[in-house]
Amino acid sequence: MRFLITFVSIYSLMHAFFYFRTKVILPRHSPARGVFIVFLTAMVFAPITTRLLERSGHDVSARFMACLGYGWMGFLFISFWGLSLLLVLGFVFKAFQVTTGAPAADPTGKNPTVAVLVLAALIFVYGLFEAQNVTTERITVSTSKLPANIQRLKIAQISDVHLGLLVGSKRLEQILAKVRAEDPDVLVCTGDLVDGNIDRMDEIHVAINELNPRFGKYAVIGNHEYYAGLSRSIKFTESFGFEVLRNTVVNVQDVLQIAGVDDAAGGALIDEAALLASGQTGLFTLFLKHRPAVTPAALGLFDLQLSGHTHRGQVFPFRWLVHFVYPLQDGFYRLGKGSCLYTSRGSGTWGPPIRVLSPPEVTLIEVVRD
Repeated sequence: MRFLITFVSIYSLMHAFFYFRTKVILPRHSPARGVFIVFLTAMVFAPITTRLLERSGHDVSARFMACLGYGWMGFLFISFWGLSLLLVLGFVFKAFQVTTGAPAADPTGKNPTVAVLVLAALIFVYGLFEAQNVTTERITVSTSKLPANIQRLKIAQISDVHLGLLVGSKRLEQILAKVRAEDPDVLVCTGDLVDGNIDRMDEIHVAINELNPRFGKYAVIGNHEYYAGLSRSIKFTESFGFEVLRNTVVNVQDVLQIAGVDDAAGGALIDEAALLASGQTGLFTLFLKHRPAVTPAALGLFDLQLSGHTHRGQVFPFRWLVHFVYPLQDGFYRLGKGSCLYTSRGSGTWGPPIRVLSPPEVTLIEVVRD
């Protein structure tokens, strides 16, 4: 509930800002302004309306509302930054005018505002294409902990797929094609695999279950599994053939051990150091944790932490805001005491069906013997 209140509050303020910065393009005292206010109000609550329609079984209406509401969300996010820049320029020009007495053009007028909206629309269209361009990121980790008969271990990571109304079988096939091309030994998902009702998406179950790496498939719970309904999300994930690691450590055929923890959205406090210390020493330890937050006491107890959650902001320049909360938001980091972290940008999209300067990824980690 706290997340919902926070989201609606911030989203409402963004819409209010958008209205007051764009009403200049509509005639004064025109009914169009009233219609515009009604539309913006509906868009504030569109994500909630979508979820309610989905849960009540109105799939067609829910999908329509998702396309409209989340598409608008992406356009709004992009426009917000452009309109904010115009506002700052307006203050600068006014200060220049007051200081020098020289006339200065108003950068917050009708024409600049229209230009920003047109540019935002073009960026939105670009973002639709970037969201489809799943890349393969590769990292190599050296270790002395692999058994003598294993020279190289290939681990594929997917994260933040957000299967639901907007991310379905077509997008999943793009992701899985990248995984199949690498023929990994292990497939892991670091949370937010599902984000809605996918009971009737039988093709998704078939596609994921066709992937059978020799050392198995493992997943952890992300925050959106809680939002979508924890028990149902776990059921979905297990039906895809994943072993869901809920604050536990598993020994994988004495080749490696994998630890996984639930996301903090569940509210439980987890002693990660104690969990990791309970595993078998001497094996390469893979630690699956949805958020790229590092517990100092756990350093040295795992070799590689795999995380997601941040989407690298998904739509530029939100990564700058994400950085304040999760500074280790994208890529590979050496943490000290022999522990490393890799944070995925995510394989799908949440909310707006776009990505801008943050393409989706499948990660291939090659663990090689020293």
